[in-house]
Amino acid sequence: MPIAVRNPGTGEHLGEVPDLDAREVAEAVERAQDGQRAMAALPAHRRAALLLKIADLIEAELDDLAGLLAAENGKPIPQTRGEVEAAIRIFRGYAGEATRLFGRQIPLDAVPGLERHLAVTTREPLGVVAALVPFNYPVELYAHKAAAALAAGNAVVVQPPAKCPLALTRVAELIATVGLPAHAHQLVTGGVAVSQALATLPGVAAITLTGSTAAGRAIAQLASGTLKKVFLELGGNDALIVCDDADPEEAAKAVVLGRLARGNGQICCAVKRVYAQDGIHDAFLASLLAQTAKLVVGDQLQESTDVGPLITEDAAEQVCAAIDRLVEDGAQLVTGGGRRGAFVDPAVLIDVPAESPAFAEEIFGPVAPVARFTDPLDAVRMANESPYGLHAAVFTRDVSRAFTLARHLDVGGVVINGSTALRAENLPFGGTKDTGGYREGLHETVLDFTRQKTIIVMEAFG
Repeated sequence: MPIAVRNPGTGEHLGEVPDLDAREVAEAVERAQDGQRAMAALPAHRRAALLLKIADLIEAELDDLAGLLAAENGKPIPQTRGEVEAAIRIFRGYAGEATRLFGRQIPLDAVPGLERHLAVTTREPLGVVAALVPFNYPVELYAHKAAAALAAGNAVVVQPPAKCPLALTRVAELIATVGLPAHAHQLVTGGVAVSQALATLPGVAAITLTGSTAAGRAIAQLASGTLKKVFLELGGNDALIVCDDADPEEAAKAVVLGRLARGNGQICCAVKRVYAQDGIHDAFLASLLAQTAKLVVGDQLQESTDVGPLITEDAAEQVCAAIDRLVEDGAQLVTGGGRRGAFVDPAVLIDVPAESPAFAEEIFGPVAPVARFTDPLDAVRMANESPYGLHAAVFTRDVSRAFTLARHLDVGGVVINGSTALRAENLPFGGTKDTGGYREGLHETVLDFTRQKTIIVMEAFG
């Protein structure tokens, strides 16, 4: 049975894709072996030119792709337009990286008796890379994985998200016209069976996943049987700490744009916990509520919409259930939280007990729970108690305090006076603990998708 794809806000049927089984995935991986050998044989300048051509083709269909992605994903169209633009930059960035896969010369005269020998290293592709792409930012995150794999001379087998695969299906159709070696780039659509096959097949040299921590653990466990490389960028529960000397308007703006609006709250690096110091709490809350009240919830295809539908009605129900658990733990819901199908009104909760089990969960929707603190180091301690460690943010005018708190936060990145929902393609992105420990970015991923080979020339210096 094919997988039907629908607009999560209206239920409109948008298209369908095949639901492949394990045998069909294995056949794709087998074909990819030939594609990988052909990719590895291409000179770097040729790989770079192909990636630039892909970027140009995506750019030529930017508006159509943004509209298709908004329709199937639920994010407002200004945001999906920005996502496609990011993918274009990423393909162009990896085109440059394809020509900068440097080796090293290692001085053997550091070892007695080896003074006349020469050692150099080169970088070679890993083989076939499997890329598992999530629903929340599928085009952008696909670009990070697929472009990096191709830049390094690998073949890539991509599993798009089952709930919104159409934009990536169109991108794959564009890529099929640029002149890549046959089977160097393939899409395999489907559900869990596809992911499991890619994780277990010996023909896959590496698997890269952006998704939930539960999914990451399952994939890593399956992949261990073939000792393939595993790159995981997983969940987050990012804390935003608002100190007494902060600008309350700017701090509130960071929560509204970085949690309630962007991605409809469905971002691993969204602001998911807010800690406000006693002296600024009330001013911050007043601004947060005023800005939240201005958000427009509705049709994601309208330019004026700030918050569209979540990916499914089930996802919206889970968000509302998480709000209920926060209230049961003692929090007060002061605005929002209503649900209409897959739409959830942006919610703000206050007086959230820091020890609430629901506060420790990753809520994937437009919900901003706010807790109080007195001492900034207590806020850091509470932030670090989360099993996740993607990003954190600190709002303060004190440079020393900013760096001190950043140093003590157990996360992959700290944003000072801004939202945690920040990802630039040339920065390393990832986190600690249950976030997976991996860092993805232009300068990191392309190297991770290669292996080093050491070549030693005996008596090179006579």
